[in-house]
Amino acid sequence: MSALVMARRRTLTWCGIVSVLLVVLVGVALSTGRLHVPFFDALRALFGVGDSPTVLVVRQFRAPRVFAALVAGAALAVAGSMTQRLLRNPLASPDVIGVTGGASCGAVLVLAGGLPAAWTPVAAVAGGLFVAALIGASAWRSRVAVTRLVLVGVAVQQGLAAVVNLMIVRFPQELAGQALQWTSGSLYGRTWTEVWVAGGAIAVVGAGAAVMHRRIAVLDLGDESAGGLGLDPRRARLGLVLLAVVLASLAAALSGPIGFVALLVPHVVRRVAGPPTAATLALTALVGAVLLLGADYIALNLLPVHGLPAGAVTATLGAPWLLWLMARSEQRTLT
Repeated sequence: MSALVMARRRTLTWCGIVSVLLVVLVGVALSTGRLHVPFFDALRALFGVGDSPTVLVVRQFRAPRVFAALVAGAALAVAGSMTQRLLRNPLASPDVIGVTGGASCGAVLVLAGGLPAAWTPVAAVAGGLFVAALIGASAWRSRVAVTRLVLVGVAVQQGLAAVVNLMIVRFPQELAGQALQWTSGSLYGRTWTEVWVAGGAIAVVGAGAAVMHRRIAVLDLGDESAGGLGLDPRRARLGLVLLAVVLASLAAALSGPIGFVALLVPHVVRRVAGPPTAATLALTALVGAVLLLGADYIALNLLPVHGLPAGAVTATLGAPWLLWLMARSEQRTLT
């Protein structure tokens, strides 16, 4: 049996395992709360089967938050995987280089300004694209190496955080409170309208990423080899980066600036499934959904501090990982 077939079977096996874990986690999240609902009753209520109070609690109050976590987690993980491969940097991810910060800045303008919520995804994507263009232009003009691009993104991220804080302080208290809660990376108060709008857009962009995934594999061979195979490296890389930025921005519009999911998940998937393929991209989406939903469940039900956002849990998990990656990268540079 060839190594390729074995790797594919291993990836499909992991996809099955993570899918089962995802279903279990969804059932647990839907059944847990002030009103306890038995596990299988919660799953049935999700499809409208059961008594009216249970169906109301599960479908209207718990399910939108659960599915927002699934959609945003999957989008962030896929965006992180694409960013790391395109920039060839294990430290690169949309949250680290400032893309989600730009999306947050755009979304806060909508939230704190009292504009209709339907504008939030549009403003988030515009903010993410603006930051991506700013970082790209800065790197091109100063000829910043890809390995240093993360430092540029961190600087931009900090500047945007200051802008967001300024807007929150200056806007009316009731609107600023909503924006402040959102910028912490919280899934509180998500509605089906938000899930359907952002989720539908993420599904379309994610399908485009899956279709163009083979171009990433060609780019992995190097620009000269990709050109020899008939692919314009610059145009292909630009299109794929745009897809990754839009995915991350849409996720930020739905969940706020959740940190470290995009950074952590691609590394985990590479360790368990091996080199990236189309199948590992699906596994990446599944693991991202599990990670964010698990973080939200921990923040909501297992911690003594009430109202802690999911972003605080992912940051607790991801910060040590980022420090380890930076130390490992610096060690390689010195050697």
